[in-house]
Amino acid sequence: MSFGHLPRALRTASFRLAIFYALLFAGSALILGSIVYWTVQTSLKRQMDERINAEIELLRQEFRSEGLQELIREIGERAAYFPVLDYLVVDDKGNRLAGNLPYMPSASGWTDIETEPRAPNPDAERSFHVRSVYLADGIRLAVGDDLEPLEAIERAFLEALGIALLAFLVLSLTGGFVLSMGFLRQVDDITHTAEAIIRGELTSRIPLRETNDNFDRLSRTLNRMLDRIQDLMESLSQVSNDIAHALRTPLGRLRHKLETARLQIRSSPQGLAAVDAAIEETDTILDTFSALLRIAQIEAGTRKAGLKPLDLSALFERVIEAYAAAAEEEGKTLKANVETGLSAVGDRELLVEMAANLLDNAIRHTPAGADIELSLVRKGKKLIASIADNGPGIPAEDRERVFRRFYRLERSASIPGTGLGLALVAAVAELHGIELGAEDNAPGLRIRMIFDAFEPDELRTSTGYVMAINPGARPL
Repeated sequence: MSFGHLPRALRTASFRLAIFYALLFAGSALILGSIVYWTVQTSLKRQMDERINAEIELLRQEFRSEGLQELIREIGERAAYFPVLDYLVVDDKGNRLAGNLPYMPSASGWTDIETEPRAPNPDAERSFHVRSVYLADGIRLAVGDDLEPLEAIERAFLEALGIALLAFLVLSLTGGFVLSMGFLRQVDDITHTAEAIIRGELTSRIPLRETNDNFDRLSRTLNRMLDRIQDLMESLSQVSNDIAHALRTPLGRLRHKLETARLQIRSSPQGLAAVDAAIEETDTILDTFSALLRIAQIEAGTRKAGLKPLDLSALFERVIEAYAAAAEEEGKTLKANVETGLSAVGDRELLVEMAANLLDNAIRHTPAGADIELSLVRKGKKLIASIADNGPGIPAEDRERVFRRFYRLERSASIPGTGLGLALVAAVAELHGIELGAEDNAPGLRIRMIFDAFEPDELRTSTGYVMAINPGARPL
């Protein structure tokens, strides 16, 4: 069945759901109304029967004790002064002796009879619920009650039920239409935002109504997704610019030194030194490209398959051992405060690279005599790792920027490196869901990492694992 010709508001899932519940509740109301109607009618009919039975027993006792004439007189008085019930007494030939019922039923027991319409009101027709009994000597007694009250209750109940169902359906459909309009407005907001994003307006966001309903929560989630997409797009664009700027100077120096080498290598041993310098510049370029590709690989999430339970305490201890000699050569002290037996889920190689980059960064950017500490402690279900030093630190306004690609402080411009070490650290942290932040160590800098603790029944370790750390490698 096609609904394409209907207005949009009538073709929404919310409107169809409103119709479904309206029909469901209408059916439920009909069933409930039928039960109530049957219960009320049965109760009223039972009361009517009890009233008629009590009246017949009373008149039967009157007939037995006082005789026919007293019965006739009593019925006459009741019919004249207390017209609650209707009566009829006939003899053995069917002659009316007393009462106002239209006629005597042919058989004893319960039956319903109707009067014939007569002038001056030919449309007036009455129905009676009657019980007839034999008294004695051919005398028959009938007592009946008017069915008009029961019929009036039936008509009133059915009319009220019909009006209630009609009002319920109208209100349900109206409510469904109003909900559909609200639903369409929210869908239109999402559609318009998506169309704006397609047009390249990356700053467009879905407006929130602050109702905290499902649509608001969905809109908030989509907005966070759009924020992430915008960050990635801006980062991609920034990387292109950064690469152009970062590689222009070393490539210029490389060309100049190679030109010099061409002139000098045949006439002077100085040519060998020029060629060595050119090779060093080339290595810098290659390191930069390697770091960028590695960060891109990590951010793409291709390493998630390598996330496994590992002994984080042992990993940090091995990194500290590998860098202790390098720190000592630089005249700096490397300390460890690592609780044993702490486990987390991660890629061993990437976590080693993250810790190594942070330690290398601390060693290179602190003065001689500086203290550097790597700590790992447990707090509840979290593992708190930090690498802290008492060096010059980083200004507060730069602490978030240092995790960007190629971002370097002015005072660090003369220190060898590509400006990608902390960017790689940030990519590894993002992949593992690690909370990463730079803080003031008063004095110095503290890089804090918060891991989710892992508590396996039996930690599986790789016996063939070799720690791939080379403190003498070129820093990123």
